[in-house]
Amino acid sequence: MSGEWRANIDALEQTARSMSALGEELDTADWARPTECPGWSVQDQYAHILGIERWLLGEASDGEPRTVANTALDVEAFRSWPPEKVLDELRGVMERRIASLRSGAVDLAEVITTPFGRDMPYGDFMAHRAFDVWMHEQDVRRATGRPGNLDGPAAEVSARILGGLLPLVVGRRARPEPGQSVVIETPVRRWCVEVGADRRGRFAEEPPEPTVRLRMDWETFFRLGGGRVDPSGADVQVTGDGELAGRVLAGMAVTP
Repeated sequence: MSGEWRANIDALEQTARSMSALGEELDTADWARPTECPGWSVQDQYAHILGIERWLLGEASDGEPRTVANTALDVEAFRSWPPEKVLDELRGVMERRIASLRSGAVDLAEVITTPFGRDMPYGDFMAHRAFDVWMHEQDVRRATGRPGNLDGPAAEVSARILGGLLPLVVGRRARPEPGQSVVIETPVRRWCVEVGADRRGRFAEEPPEPTVRLRMDWETFFRLGGGRVDPSGADVQVTGDGELAGRVLAGMAVTP
């Protein structure tokens, strides 16, 4: 097992345990609270993770593959369950999943088609599972007023995924002119994307005066990347080309 794949599994385990511990703190009203995923309650968030991980374990009984198009499948299936049963089932499923991943029962080098349609080695896919679970954990934390786990292993994986997509956001979606550059920074992370003559965005050294600079806190960054907040309502400090900044912010949502 490569060090990166091991780190991906560590991140998945860390956020899964954090989400389970968070569930222990929730009361009846908390489980019913709406979240930033339209139409999903706190319980729905847990049900979604439970269903995906059951399917990946081969324990789903409906025979349906999990894809971007049917994310509500498990949400609807588990809505009649008591919250404590959803939480208990999730805890058990994640224990079996992590044990399976660490034991070698799963071929991490196998190239699979992921639920979001990309082909990649299973070990790389585990980074995206950590990202997904962590994003939904943060949905629950915001909905219930329990902030936390913003800087652990799963947060680092999430920063790597969201940050790694910024050349696409800038080059393909915002479409600056060749030679223009965009700097996006949070208190502890900074990315600079420059657009080449081919109009593709690429990571680059930060110039003395980028075309636009966007400053925001870490939570705003990943909420924008996850489509959890409308850019018009996001707390972002803009320096430079305001029109280009608007196009970048409008294109930052990269999750399905």
